Amino acid sequence: MNPIKKNPAPRIIAYLRISTNEQNLNGQKLELLEYARRNDITIHDFVEVTISSRKSIQARKINELLDDLAAGDMLLVSELSRLGRSVGQIIKIVDTLIKNHVRFVAVKESIKIHGKQNIQTKTMITMFGLFAEIERDLISERTKQGLQAARAKGKILGRPKGPGKSKLDRFKPEIEALLKNGSSKTFIAKRYKTSLPNFYKWMKKHGIPLKMST
Repeated sequence: MNPIKKNPAPRIIAYLRISTNEQNLNGQKLELLEYARRNDITIHDFVEVTISSRKSIQARKINELLDDLAAGDMLLVSELSRLGRSVGQIIKIVDTLIKNHVRFVAVKESIKIHGKQNIQTKTMITMFGLFAEIERDLISERTKQGLQAARAKGKILGRPKGPGKSKLDRFKPEIEALLKNGSSKTFIAKRYKTSLPNFYKWMKKHGIPLKMST
């Protein structure tokens, strides 16, 4: 096991990641700067990455980031999903931070870890994994209920006739239900086997707003 690096002047490093050039890092940066202002802390450096979560942790600069952080430092992210594409992957990264005595904050989930490995920290990470699974089940159930309500109102859910139609057209009610219930655009694009840029174009074509009210 490598010795824990100690830093005489602890730093706060913010990690920002988006999946495509069509997204914007500024939203995450503003959110983190606002968090820093509210908590009277200073962010010393921003690590900005534009890459899909499907890429390796090396490509996403996670390994490089973990190697750079020392005991007492803090890693700040806007939400846990910026770190990885699965709960297991995120938990592994956070566990490495804890073992290296690196503090960690995920703003959206209000998770704060003080660089110590204790039962409270382990319980927090385990419960997050459980909540993530429950939320996916709830979204799926709400989506099914939305489709049933649409069918009851006589809406046609199949593919409309006519040339030049997208393969997504037949799933429009399902996609709208998923968006309204909080599913990410990355998740939906993957679910219906299309690229994220194509999905954005399809949304624009059908007049679907990027942010849908629930």
